[in-house]
Amino acid sequence: MVFSSIPFLFYFLPIFLLIYFLVPTKIKNMVLLIFSLIFYGWGEPVYISLLIISSVVDYCNGRMMEKFCNEPKKRKIFLIGSVVINLGLLGVFKYCDLFISTINGIAGSSIPLTDIALPIGISFFTFQTMSYSIDVYRNTVKAEHNFIDYMAYVSMFPQLVAGPIVRYEEVQKELKCRKVTFDNAADGCIRFFLGLFKKVLIANQIGQLWDMSYANMGNLSVAGAWIGVIAYALQIYFDFSGYSDMAIGLGKIMGFTYPENFNYPYISSSITEFWRRWHISLSQWFKSYVYIPLGGNRKGIPRTIINLFIVWSLTGFWHGAGWNFLLWGIYFAVILILEKFVLAKVLEKIPLIVKRIVTLVLLLISWVMFAATDFPSMSNYFSHMFGISGNAIVNEAFIYNLRNYGFIIIIGGIAATPIYPKICKRINGSQWKDFLYIIGMIIFLMLFAMTISFLVNNTYNPFLYFRF
Repeated sequence: MVFSSIPFLFYFLPIFLLIYFLVPTKIKNMVLLIFSLIFYGWGEPVYISLLIISSVVDYCNGRMMEKFCNEPKKRKIFLIGSVVINLGLLGVFKYCDLFISTINGIAGSSIPLTDIALPIGISFFTFQTMSYSIDVYRNTVKAEHNFIDYMAYVSMFPQLVAGPIVRYEEVQKELKCRKVTFDNAADGCIRFFLGLFKKVLIANQIGQLWDMSYANMGNLSVAGAWIGVIAYALQIYFDFSGYSDMAIGLGKIMGFTYPENFNYPYISSSITEFWRRWHISLSQWFKSYVYIPLGGNRKGIPRTIINLFIVWSLTGFWHGAGWNFLLWGIYFAVILILEKFVLAKVLEKIPLIVKRIVTLVLLLISWVMFAATDFPSMSNYFSHMFGISGNAIVNEAFIYNLRNYGFIIIIGGIAATPIYPKICKRINGSQWKDFLYIIGMIIFLMLFAMTISFLVNNTYNPFLYFRF
């Protein structure tokens, strides 16, 4: 079950909200927990046990660290236990077969693969539970005593399977006491449906162009290869940011404030800026729990470079069980190091528009590394992008795709910029505010009708970040 499915929109969500708002405040977390487990177990009931195990481990470790608050060695043992168990679960379920197949390929062995299905959202909820244990160890939060409240935090269905990664300290007070106002609920509804529109009307439609381009590389022209990866860049942005918008919107309806996860990353003028705007909760997680504990930039340039390589290698590997993700992370590490230590003064002198174009090109190259799960396909796609394969600059397939997908690419490109909030700001200050509000509601309802139509009639509805 996913946010943009008909059963979720018209059965699960209305029933949940009805019960959630009718029950007394003191049992809202219990209702949230029950529905979150139903949500998670809809497709993979067996992995509810994994979610519960991860929660129990970190809940108990948090309580034990609190109990031994004056015994640092014992506290550290429980912290290590939490980290080892969580990373162990992540390793077994996500990376085990990758390492086995790599060993088989290098050594010529025939170790059988485990063929364990990847639990949805395991990377998100393991990082979330680990952050709780680490924060309790650091004494930045107090250990949660109510297991229902803690389990509700870990399993909250709006952001359970694809983020944003919510740290316990960000919702600690709201778990105990939260208020839902009409204005917040209305804002949450609008945010949810804007995310739904992003996902269904843009990401799903433009994603089909990337799938065709990648599946038919032999027919790609240079321009066709570039428009294909532009489609993927827009797909993954609207797919993931759309999900984040839906999660943040639902959180607002329920009285929670989830952290923002995207801030128009494709207007960035450097890769450094891009990673301040893209998947913000993950970047902050690695900064807080890996980069700074390693020493950050406080121990000289050589150590800073090593720390950046470690963090970005882990960031790449976090995204998937494939060596292409590791390469993707290292690629960003190299660029970030160059921007920080080599090109900083040069970049200051370059016009903003040039920096934005160069950044976009670097990002498009990175998305090929991200999407191509094997190195031969990656190499083949790059050869088409840069004309190395001898393919034409433009061919009939490109013209056909441009004619069919040009409009949605333009819409996606515009929607990936902060034009919408600027328009809303101007409307709020306009004397035609009421009239424009009515026009906006008509457009909103039309988009909703189109979204439902697409959901009913289309079977293409992937959530890219569910596999991470």
